Amino acid sequence: MVVDRKIRVLVAKPGLDGHDVGAKVVARSLKEAGFDVTYTGLRKSPEEIVRRAQDLDVDVIGLSLLSGSHLSFCRRLRALRKEHGLRDVLLLVGGVIPEKDRQALKDLGVDGIFPAGTPLDCVAEFIRTNVS
Repeated sequence: MVVDRKIRVLVAKPGLDGHDVGAKVVARSLKEAGFDVTYTGLRKSPEEIVRRAQDLDVDVIGLSLLSGSHLSFCRRLRALRKEHGLRDVLLLVGGVIPEKDRQALKDLGVDGIFPAGTPLDCVAEFIRTNVS
């Protein structure tokens, strides 16, 4: 995918997890790196995230997950991305992601996994490399 505009990123905080400091830090970092970033706010359903991604015509969906629901959430998101024609949208997951679950996330279509503590410039570089 060749992008001739700012790369659009949707940072989403799915599920019932109410801790969003990390998501806000990532969103701000990506804005400072030159991306067009929208943060969804807390407690979004997979359907809300996909609808917002479509409305904004994003290149990237970034999920901040701390609750342990990453596999079930990404499973549902995979089906919705397919249903709504968003397969080409890069899907990133960050937060508390156990090593044992990372291959399963990749199998569900997650393009990049960024555990807590990943340097923020690594996220921006991954997006630039894989979108533009």
